[in-house]
Amino acid sequence: MTMTDRPAAAPVAATPLPAGAASADAAGRPLRMAMPPEFASVEEERAHRKAKLAAAFRMFSRAGLDEGVAGHITVRDPAAPDTFWVNPFGMHFSMVRSSDLVRVDESGAVVEGDRAVNGAAIAIHCAVHAARPDVQAAAHAHGPYGKTLSCLETTIEPLTQDACAFYEDVGVYDRYSGVVLDPEEGRRIGAALGPHKAVILRNHGMLTVGASVDSAAWWFLTLERTAQAQLAAYAAAAGLGSPPRRIGPEEATVTRGQVGYEFAGWFQFQPIWERISRDQPDLFD
Repeated sequence: MTMTDRPAAAPVAATPLPAGAASADAAGRPLRMAMPPEFASVEEERAHRKAKLAAAFRMFSRAGLDEGVAGHITVRDPAAPDTFWVNPFGMHFSMVRSSDLVRVDESGAVVEGDRAVNGAAIAIHCAVHAARPDVQAAAHAHGPYGKTLSCLETTIEPLTQDACAFYEDVGVYDRYSGVVLDPEEGRRIGAALGPHKAVILRNHGMLTVGASVDSAAWWFLTLERTAQAQLAAYAAAAGLGSPPRRIGPEEATVTRGQVGYEFAGWFQFQPIWERISRDQPDLFD
């Protein structure tokens, strides 16, 4: 199935609703909201994952996260989870369709599709997927604000509500050795990611992961915007002569629990998915 509207009063087991979401109307009737879909077959699930992956690339393009041939997003194949789907090397993010995606195995060999794959995508994503069996998708791009923040001796700070999604949940890979083509460096990046949802790659950019394409893509978009807000806050603070006001540790931890969990990331992507799938139906080709 592709429709994801279900009663909010009956979410998937152990999935908390987004903070502030009402589950019933005044009469007690359940309200409907987007929920993760259920699938009748592995083929249906594969088609859904590939469509979401294509939509994520379209979203990245709209957000200005494409830069030449740099950047890649991956998702595991539901029938062969030791393989993953990735964008073809050299195709503009705004043009990626489901049928363009290429499937590679854990060694980086192409097992489905006839397009070339970015060597950096293989070195980084093979290692990240191997290090994190819980991760279904990983996203990396050269966004302007993530790149800028990666050059500074800092990490994401709890300056805003949105930033709290990443409170104590961002790793740092503190080394730069050129374009990542060595599998060993990919493994070091996977180790730096650790159990977190994101990692800052010094002098390079950022990478995010999730249990779905939806969450991995959303975490990247909001992380890029969070980096932008942090850089702007410090620039403004320099003129005021005082540092930005940080959210306290206790409040940041509480807020992370409200906005930084897996379903919250999945849910935030749904309005983007609805708009792109409506406006750009060729992504399903």
